[in-house]
Amino acid sequence: MPSIFSVGGYKVFFWSNENNEPIHVHITKGQPNAASTKIWLTKNGGCIIANNKDRIPNKDLDKLMEMIQAHYFIICAEWKKHFKTDEIQFYC
Repeated sequence: MPSIFSVGGYKVFFWSNENNEPIHVHITKGQPNAASTKIWLTKNGGCIIANNKDRIPNKDLDKLMEMIQAHYFIICAEWKKHFKTDEIQFYC
């Protein structure tokens, strides 16, 4: 489970067994768990909330989404590196 970055007590990370899905990250406060929030990355450099199971407050989630967009190319590079692939599937 590679951690991409942390901010404000939140971790942004991948689950190592999810490379069969379009590129996405999970966010949680504290230890990663099954109830982590899931964010899809889009082809145009944006991101979409898949779910907010961790119930991150909207104010925090908005800031985290901005951070994910700002780190878009780093996340894509880390995805390729971790999952040993040259191609990325996007949600949309």
